[in-house]
Amino acid sequence: MNYDIDAVLTGKVSIFGNDGETSAIAKDPASQPLGVGSLGLEGDEQADLTVHGGHDKAIHHYPRDHYVWWANAIGPHPLLAAPGAFGENISTEGLTEGEACIGDRFRLGTALVEISQGRQPCWKLGHRFGVATVPATVVRTRRCGWYYRVIEEGIVRPGDILQLVERPWPDWCVERVFTLLVAGGGKREPSALRALASMTVLAEAWRHRAQNLESSITSPGK
Repeated sequence: MNYDIDAVLTGKVSIFGNDGETSAIAKDPASQPLGVGSLGLEGDEQADLTVHGGHDKAIHHYPRDHYVWWANAIGPHPLLAAPGAFGENISTEGLTEGEACIGDRFRLGTALVEISQGRQPCWKLGHRFGVATVPATVVRTRRCGWYYRVIEEGIVRPGDILQLVERPWPDWCVERVFTLLVAGGGKREPSALRALASMTVLAEAWRHRAQNLESSITSPGK
């Protein structure tokens, strides 16, 4: 399956929070080809490498499909007029968390990328929109977006196609995994948590999260 790429976006670290916190969540669309390296797009930066960036979170994809829903939920915010409102690097329509699966591999231009985990929201989304409830709404509605790791480096150009080339884990869509690991659903499915803990294609941090959640359920006295 092919998906048209609305925009390829990058950003630089700048002052963002009221207390001097930094962020690169404000990203601008590229007009020229960009290199896709093991740590992300050429020219893109991350302020806090403990929660963004790295091999398992090299590229962030957020579905443009959700923008109309967000405009209805929080009002016609100016950020929603163009791709990049959620700090994403890749914007498309037609592919959402209910279809995209952990382990999916895509051709992104000439690069090969693989979905590694969903995006766990933080306070910066609320601050960016000026609506403190945005992160909680992301969790409640599972409109989280996802991250890619880079399997093969390459080049991506504005207007390229995102092409699905492999779906080895069709039972583990991003929405389901996010529900289990972030939205509290794992409390009712310890067997699913065990499966996720051993799924090598899942980001290492989320495998550990699955293991810890499963342990807390099956051994509550620890």
